[in-house]
Amino acid sequence: MLGILTLCLATCAAAAPLAGRATRAFSVLRFNNVADKFSTEGRMDPIISPGAASAHSHGVMGGSNFGLTVQGDQLLKSKCTNSMIKNDKSNYWVPGVWYQSPHNGTFKKVPLFYMQVYYFFDITNDKIEPFLPGLKIVSGEAGKRTPPATGGLQLDPSKGPIQSAQFTCPAQGDPDRYPRGLADPGNRGAGAGFPVINCDGYASPLRQDIHLPSCYNPAAGLDDHAHNMAFPADNHGKLDCPAGWVHVPHLFFEVYYDTPRFAADWRPDGRSQPFVLSDGDRTGFSLHADFVSGWDRDTLRAIIDGCDTGSGGMDTCPTVLGGVNKDDKCVIDSVVPDPAEAWVTALPGITPYRGGVLGATKKPEGSCGRAGLY
Repeated sequence: MLGILTLCLATCAAAAPLAGRATRAFSVLRFNNVADKFSTEGRMDPIISPGAASAHSHGVMGGSNFGLTVQGDQLLKSKCTNSMIKNDKSNYWVPGVWYQSPHNGTFKKVPLFYMQVYYFFDITNDKIEPFLPGLKIVSGEAGKRTPPATGGLQLDPSKGPIQSAQFTCPAQGDPDRYPRGLADPGNRGAGAGFPVINCDGYASPLRQDIHLPSCYNPAAGLDDHAHNMAFPADNHGKLDCPAGWVHVPHLFFEVYYDTPRFAADWRPDGRSQPFVLSDGDRTGFSLHADFVSGWDRDTLRAIIDGCDTGSGGMDTCPTVLGGVNKDDKCVIDSVVPDPAEAWVTALPGITPYRGGVLGATKKPEGSCGRAGLY
């Protein structure tokens, strides 16, 4: 009996999955978006301004239970989602982009082209775990108006301040997009803040790029967005979380906007551009992103362990528990909608220009956060 038990233990140990990952995998989550629109838009941010109108407008994708407050497993009970994975009822949101007329200073919303979210499963000594329902993650600083230390990405906390957000500007002829030194040293097409040219690359206009941290601190809890997440540090080529923290998937938002439709309405001068984020920022340095998990954990676990479809789409994974959502666009009514008019004299929640600066009408409660966050 002892020999059989010993053999069984040895066999089971050999079959057990190893902690960590020796190779990097990724899969892109796609959405069924209504033409030119997010699932919902408006002054809603249940992470930063729970229970009240937020200081500026956002575009939101995902589960229908999104609202002014999101707690616990609330999103799992959504009746629909526009995620192509039916068991992903999470919400993903970013500040929108607006065009300001050089003639009269009025604003018009730039339509969404499309959005997708990369799920990276990085090389690590840690075991990558599915998100807990209700986990809140924030990346970027909505109050930032000064340039970062680098126009390139910097995601390693051991190497200095995090720089997690960029704009990417595909352009014909590969012109200089960032003449003031804010280009990514390794990618001329990307950089910190808004580029100062028309982004006229084929089928690929101006794009927001935001990386989210992937280390969760259980001691801080699901709701403490200011302290519950961090980026992993490079440990001899492996991205590891601090001891006692949980390594979750590394999210990367790509949000494309239909800026080419405004190309004839402004003349690039190499110094300025006509676009502004919905938080009133003309620099683009305040680019940020938010996420609340509404994943069925078994579904995400199967994707982490067995899906490496790359840009081909998570909906093409060999196994998708709960099935694939090919049709449901899941339009969500906005609790605090943006103005219905095409042209407006002020951004939603933001005062008009005063001395050349856009200002918030109301600073949200608890807006200090970490490192000036919001």
